[in-house]
Parts: sequence; structure tokens; C-alpha cells
Amino acid sequence: MDSTIITFMNEFNFLMFLLFAFMYSYQIFYMFVAFKAKQNKYTEMQNIHPHKFAVIIPARNEELVIEQLIKSIKNQNYPENMIDIFVVADNCTDNTAQVAEKAGAIVRERFNKIKIGKGYALDYMLKIIENEYSSSKYDGYFVFDADNLLDENYIAEMNKTFNQGYRVITSYRNSKNYDQNWISAGYALWFLHEAEYLNLPRMVLNSSCAVSGTGFLVHADVFKDNGGWIHHLLTEDIEFSVSQIIKGEKIGYCRNAVFYDEQPVTFTQSWNQRLRWAKGFYQVFSKYGRELISNIFKGKRNSFSCFDMTMMIMPAMLVSSISILVNGLFYLAIFMGIFEGKGMLHGATMGILNSFVWYYGILFVLGVMTTLTEWRKIHCSGWKKIAYTFTFPIFMFTYIPISVVALFKNVEWKPIAHTVVKSLDDVR
Repeated sequence: MDSTIITFMNEFNFLMFLLFAFMYSYQIFYMFVAFKAKQNKYTEMQNIHPHKFAVIIPARNEELVIEQLIKSIKNQNYPENMIDIFVVADNCTDNTAQVAEKAGAIVRERFNKIKIGKGYALDYMLKIIENEYSSSKYDGYFVFDADNLLDENYIAEMNKTFNQGYRVITSYRNSKNYDQNWISAGYALWFLHEAEYLNLPRMVLNSSCAVSGTGFLVHADVFKDNGGWIHHLLTEDIEFSVSQIIKGEKIGYCRNAVFYDEQPVTFTQSWNQRLRWAKGFYQVFSKYGRELISNIFKGKRNSFSCFDMTMMIMPAMLVSSISILVNGLFYLAIFMGIFEGKGMLHGATMGILNSFVWYYGILFVLGVMTTLTEWRKIHCSGWKKIAYTFTFPIFMFTYIPISVVALFKNVEWKPIAHTVVKSLDDVR
């Protein structure tokens, strides 16, 4: 009896692994596409048509870091009269508004304890721009978090992609504090992988990319058609991406537009942030999942993009949650004496360890591959770059309990303090 049960659990865990591998096997093809794209020589495009842009920065108690972001925008290799900077000091209790205004931004303060979050702040500022600065006629809007820093060619490079006809564009997300610890490195390494091994191949294959939190550009007509920023789930960036893709919008990626942001460094901060992300993914799937899946089978131009987004927002967390739930119940049954037999606990543990080794190996390969190809862009000592490839799978494994807790817990948006005060020169 005990060998039969152990065999069943081992087969169950192996089946979960195969299901996971099957669902994401297309991303292996992405990697080959990315490798080939990286080998192609970059052809410089002329910036023949500079557009006028508004930069919107939602900021909540960001007096330490926002000045450096504004300076990096002011130092762009782009016509200064074609960029206006708008800061929403959102429910601030510090000097964010004063610091931003002194640095050269147009600042508006917002106080609302009910409608809390980045989406509401964005919509607030979009309406102010529409009502007070309509004569400026902005062609597009950049969205940044207050802790970001921009490479001096960022806006010029994004403008080139904008001139190709893309109405929503995301960019290359690097980190200000990659070297701080294994948590900040885990975030940063995933964002680098997401940029070059997900968005780059999507761009090459003429599919749609996805906006990830910050560092993106939206055509003015998109906001006009949407009626402002209307996305207020816990992951408003993914909700925006999914809703635009369903409408047939193709989101572009500009790999030569580099920005840096600050990653959490404590596990408590990381847990709270990723718990919100996990809950937000569930919310997005609940709201848009049926339409996404329906579009996969309609044979439209965005069918594959809808499949890609479906894989992005749901299956990994769902499969992980089911797996941990079944294994948890099995262990509970052993400890309660429901399953008895010599070696039952040992056999079950060995089966889980085997699964762990397989998953660790895959994530380790992803981390090593990304680290090697992005080596020069990772601002960190060489030994830390190598060490963090070993901790990267552990960081990713912590999503498993987070995704389970998110299924049952009521999650609210919580601000994360940003304290890494660096200029662009300091980072590089």
C-alpha cells in the first residue's frame, strides 16, 4: 500500500513538472530567437521626427529619490522643449512636492484615502493635463516610478520606436541596486530576463510585448480612447497590457532605451509586494481570462499574444498552488496516521526533492544564461553576479507560498520606501 501511494505522489509531481514544461515550452523557442536577435548588428535609426512628450511620475513620500530621476530626464539627449515633467505628489506626508518642484517638475498634490494607488494618481494627472495643458498637444506620455533613473539616450531611443507606429512601448529594465543582496538581485535578474528573453523575441516575431510596472510610453490617442487611465486592479500594468492586447494593440519593446529602478531588499517588503502582484494576476485573470482564452481560438492576429498573456498571468501560479496543496495534504495525512507504512515519509520527501532539483536546474539555467548575455549591463562585482545565479532559483521558489496565500488573503496596496539615492554615474 505504501509503495503504491508513494508511486502515485511521485507520478503526480512528475506530471505537474511535465505540465509546467509543456505550457512554457514555447519560451524555449523564444530563447533561440533572442540569441539570434542579439547576434544581429544594431542598425542606427535616425531620429527624424522628435515628438512632444509628457512625463508623468506618481510619487508617494519619495523626497529622497525623485530629484535624481528628474535630473536624469533633464539630461536627456533630446530637445528640452519637447519634454514636460509632471509629478503627482500622492498622499504625501514628506517634502516630495517641494523637492520635485525645485528640480523643475510641474507638481500637483493629491489627497484621497479611499482611491489609493498608482492608477488613480495617473488618471488624476492625465485629467489635469487635459484641462490645464491641452494647448501643449502631447503626442505621448511616459510613465515612471519616482525611484527610476534614465540613460541619457532613453527618450531618443523610445522616440525611434514610437516613429515605427507602436502606440504602447516598454523598455529595458535594469537595476540601481543589483548588488545589494540576493533579493534585489533576484528581482533584477528576472526583469533582465523578461526584457531580453520575453519582450525581445516577441518584438522580433511581431507579437505583442507586455508593460511591466514602469518605464513605458503610451500614445496620447490610447489614453483618449480609453478615457484616461481606467485600470485599478492590484497590478494595473498587467491589466493595461492585457486589455490593450485584447483590443488588438501591439505593444512594442525598445531594448536600447535603458532605465534603472530600485528593488526591495528585505523579505518582508518583497513578500508584501509580490503578494500584491500574485493577487493582482488572479484579479486580471478573473476579469479578462475568458476573453483572452476565447481570442486564442478565434484566429485573429492577436491570438498568439492572447495565449502568451494567458500563460503569463495564470498557469504558473495555479500549477504551483495545486502542487503544493496536494503535497501538503499528503504530508498531513502521514502525520495524522491516515497513511502508514515503513519509509512512507522518506519516499515522499525524496520524490519532492527530485522535483525540486528539476525546477532548480531550469531556473538556474535561465539565471546563468541571462547573467552571461547581460554581463556588461549588470552593475555588480563579478563574484556577486556568479553567486546570485545560485540564489536566483531560491528567490523564484518563494513565489510558491506567495501564490498560495494570495488565493485566500485580502490584499491591499502598500507603499515601499525607496532609499537608494544614486545618480546615473553612481549606478554605472
